Amino acid sequence: MAIKDKKPWNTTPLIESSVLSESAGCRIFLKLETLQPGGSFKSRGIANFCLRALKRSPCPDRVHFYSNSGGNAGIAAVHAANFLGRPCTVVVPVTTSDVMVAKIKAAGAQEVVQYGCGLRESETYLREVVMKKAEARGEEGVHVMPYDHQDIWDGNATMIEEVREQMEGMGEQAPEVVACSVGGGGMLNGVLQAMENLEAEGADGWERTQVLAMETLGADSLASSLERGEHSTLPGITSQAKTLGAVRVSDRTYELASRHQASGKVKSAVFTDAEAAMGCWRFADDERIMVELSCGVTVALCYGGRLERALGRPVRPDDKVVLIVCGGHGVTLGMIDQWKREFGDVDADVSMGGNDDSVPSAVTAHDDMKTSGYTNGALNEWTPPQTPPDTGYLEDGNVPSAMTAPVAA
Repeated sequence: MAIKDKKPWNTTPLIESSVLSESAGCRIFLKLETLQPGGSFKSRGIANFCLRALKRSPCPDRVHFYSNSGGNAGIAAVHAANFLGRPCTVVVPVTTSDVMVAKIKAAGAQEVVQYGCGLRESETYLREVVMKKAEARGEEGVHVMPYDHQDIWDGNATMIEEVREQMEGMGEQAPEVVACSVGGGGMLNGVLQAMENLEAEGADGWERTQVLAMETLGADSLASSLERGEHSTLPGITSQAKTLGAVRVSDRTYELASRHQASGKVKSAVFTDAEAAMGCWRFADDERIMVELSCGVTVALCYGGRLERALGRPVRPDDKVVLIVCGGHGVTLGMIDQWKREFGDVDADVSMGGNDDSVPSAVTAHDDMKTSGYTNGALNEWTPPQTPPDTGYLEDGNVPSAMTAPVAA
C-alpha cells in the first residue's frame, strides 16, 4: 500500500487572548490543540507513532492498530489509523462510560471491546488474547502506546516547532513561558525535547523560556517525584482529572524535568480539582471553548493570580505566556454547568492578580441558571433536566450526545 506523505495531524492556531491577557496581567497565547482530529494533542504523538510503525512494517497492508485507552489516546489512535487506511481496535475496561465508548465508535473504531475492571486487566487481555488472535489470522498487530515512546515525543515536539514559526510570523520573539499539563509525561517530553533542539540551533530567546508543568492534586506524580528527589510512584489516583492519572511518569519525563528544574527552566505547579474545574467553566465563558479538567488546570493559571504564584515572581505586562490548550473528551455541557455552580466562587477569598474581576466570567460567575441539572457537590455527577428527547433523527442514537441528552420523565 502507498503510505500517505501528509501528516495525520493538524497545524493548530496560536492566538493571543485579550480576555485571558487582561485577567492574567500579561500576554496570553493559546495553542489550540482542541482542534486536532482526535480532539486533543494526543493526535500528534500517537499519529506519528502509527505513521512510523506503518512505514517500518514489511507488510503495511496487514497492520492492525490496537489501543487499550478508553480516553483521548484511544480516540487519537482511531483517527490516526483511519487516516492511514488501517483498522483500529480499542479494548477498554468495563468501567468505561457509555459516552466514551460511543465517542470511540463514532471516531471509526473497527471494534470496541470491553473487558476487565481496570487498565491493567484490559491491557493484558489486549496483548494475550485479542492481539494473539489477530496474529493467528495473519495480521500484524501494533500496540499503540499512550505516551512512553520516542515516536510519540517526536510528534508532540511539533507543537513547539509550530509555536516558534507562528510567533515569528507575528513578529514576536520567543515566549517567556510555556505551560502544559502533565499526566504520564508524553507532552512535557515533546515540549522540552523541542526546546533543547531550538537551543542547539541557536534560536534566539528560547534558552530563556521557562516551562510550567501543571498537575492536579491527587494526580501529581511528577511534582511528588521532584519534591522527593527520586522517581517515585503514587499509591493511587485521587484526582477527578482521570486523563492525568498516571501514578508514575515516564523515566524520560523525570530525567528531563529534574535536570531542567535544577537550572530553573522547569517549574512544577499543582492545583486542586476545584481550581481545574474553575479553569474549565471560566474558559468556556471567556473564550467559548470547552475543555476537560486535565486541560483546565493549565487554563486556571490565568485567574486569581495563579500564574504569578506558579512562577514565583510577578508577571510583567509584556511577558508572553503560551498555554497549550491540550483539549480532551472528558467534558460535556452538563459538566461545565455543574462546575460553574459548584466552583463559581472559588476565588472569592483569593487575592486577585491582574484584572480578574473585569473579564466576562467574573460577571457570569453567579448567574442564576434555572435550567441547570446540578444536583449535588460531587465532581462529574450531573442529572439532566427532564425534557422530551429529540426523536427527529433515529440515527442520532449512535453519537455521544445521544448518551448525554435529557431523558423524558
